[in-house]
Amino acid sequence: MNKIKIINGELKVPDQPVIPYIEGDGIGKDITGPSKKVIDAAVEKAYSGKRKIIWKEVLAGEKAFRKTGNYLPDETIKAFQEYLVGIKGPLQTPVGEGMRSLNVALRQILDLFVCLRPVRWFKGVPSPIRYPSLVDMHIFRENTEDIYAGIEYMTGDVDAKKLLDFLVNELKVDKIRFPESSSFGIKPVSKEGSERLIRAAIQYAIYRQLPSVTLVHKGNIMKFTEGAFKIWGYDLAENEFGNQTFTWRQFEKIKDEKGQLDAESALEEAQKAGKVIIKDVITDAFLQESLLKPYNHSVIATMNLNGDYISDQLAAMVGGIGIAPGANINYLSGYAIFEATHGTAPDIAGSGKANPSSLILSGVMMLEYLGWYEAAEHVYDSMEHVFAKRKVTSDLYAQMEGAKLLSTSAFADEIIKNIH
Repeated sequence: MNKIKIINGELKVPDQPVIPYIEGDGIGKDITGPSKKVIDAAVEKAYSGKRKIIWKEVLAGEKAFRKTGNYLPDETIKAFQEYLVGIKGPLQTPVGEGMRSLNVALRQILDLFVCLRPVRWFKGVPSPIRYPSLVDMHIFRENTEDIYAGIEYMTGDVDAKKLLDFLVNELKVDKIRFPESSSFGIKPVSKEGSERLIRAAIQYAIYRQLPSVTLVHKGNIMKFTEGAFKIWGYDLAENEFGNQTFTWRQFEKIKDEKGQLDAESALEEAQKAGKVIIKDVITDAFLQESLLKPYNHSVIATMNLNGDYISDQLAAMVGGIGIAPGANINYLSGYAIFEATHGTAPDIAGSGKANPSSLILSGVMMLEYLGWYEAAEHVYDSMEHVFAKRKVTSDLYAQMEGAKLLSTSAFADEIIKNIH
């Protein structure tokens, strides 16, 4: 059988796995085909026919609605459950009203609790910062809780009035400035949800020999949700990874008990021993610090909404969301969906202007998840060559002097040509 399985927590990948894919809305049709061609070429080059991906299209979004009357058919969910690993183009999400985000729905249904967004710079890609080569971060964004849980009540609705009555009369809340016109959103942040996200981030850092994990939070204001996230993170690191990590909380304790020099000596010893340093930063301070001192942060562990902001800022620092890959993963069940992180851009759909890099690089993340590192390196290496030659799609062409403009498909063909 050509199905990926997970046995005793380890992914078992056949030489010709079936990979479900969603074409996507808008520019999804433009970028999905070329991206698959690049991945296929890299796999062929790396393994000379021994390994091959068997692509299986499944439906979601506008295409699914036209064919089935359902934006997210049950068959699509079943395919991801059956084959474990898949990839998708961008899906349209109406703002303010209408259907719930399909992207969020997929994450919730499959419990894809990690949104993984690696951020790196490719030489030659224009950047708004002076030293983009210093940016090398891996964002672990909690994917199922926080505001994105979708627990919201519109002002005027019966349920909003019930909640308001409960808050005011039962919990004696007196800080709602305009109660009669307020909508409400509830922000669940659990110990279990926080721990499994932070555990995955620490394991990732250890496995890849990365120097630090930064817990990013707004715990100075939201003390019992985001503040608890920080506390649970430190507890987890010290209790489960005590021999492999050194936390900033331990540093502060040593400093209080023995002084600054002893604390700095302990930190230096931990770094020499290859321990992962676990620290925390307030969200707004992190957004500034990531611009001024990006080299201070390697793996980022944070909650859902913070992760949304941070992912897009870091992507902008290395050339924009058009070249930012992403994955939604449950490391326990093995379920993983890799995705383009940008929108559907309907205004340029069918024009050949779309940049397929985000989806291509998400495919590279998928290859790494499968353990096919040789094929993944082929794509990284080839993209470095193509960007260095200043051969780019329209989004980057507008920012680069002396660049050569390529269409979506021509850009993908250029990557294939440079795989060697």
